[in-house]
Amino acid sequence: MKKPLLIVLSVCAVLALCIPVIAFTQNSSAGAYKVEVSFAYTKQSGSASNQFAVWIEDAQGRYIKTLYATRFTAAGGWQRRPLSIAQWVKRSNLAGMNKTQVDAITGPTPQSGNLRYVWDGTDSAGRAVSAGEYRVLVEATLRNENHVIYTAAVKLGEKGQTTAQAQYFGSDTAERGMIGPVTVTY
Repeated sequence: MKKPLLIVLSVCAVLALCIPVIAFTQNSSAGAYKVEVSFAYTKQSGSASNQFAVWIEDAQGRYIKTLYATRFTAAGGWQRRPLSIAQWVKRSNLAGMNKTQVDAITGPTPQSGNLRYVWDGTDSAGRAVSAGEYRVLVEATLRNENHVIYTAAVKLGEKGQTTAQAQYFGSDTAERGMIGPVTVTY
């Protein structure tokens, strides 16, 4: 009778020691923030379009993390089509990423619909970033040299919602309806 009671008490003591560790892990700053990026996406017909990336930079324009990039460009298409989401390719240092890193941020080009990507306040290595000002960017190749970059400032540690500002490059094309508007909630 004493032996089962001793076992139960030992298990309870071990669990009691683990509870503070579990609570600390869940309340650590990694993943403490939530920034949601959402927009309507309308898939375009033809080639040299439908490529986009969503990423985070700090207030000084230093790359922090990619939330999503279309697989064609990230998996080597940027070498065949250098105009495909060229700003993201440069800022993310895509050329320096290994296959595992590329696979972690890419996916096939989605179907038309409302898309949503979430940033948890960590950098590309999974480390928590500090509270402060960051920029959300969405770049899309509309067709060949025609592209758009949406930019929105967010303040981690505060609550808010903003609509990203669009800057178009190239000619006025019908593909301008491919992405937008981009809403960021933090």
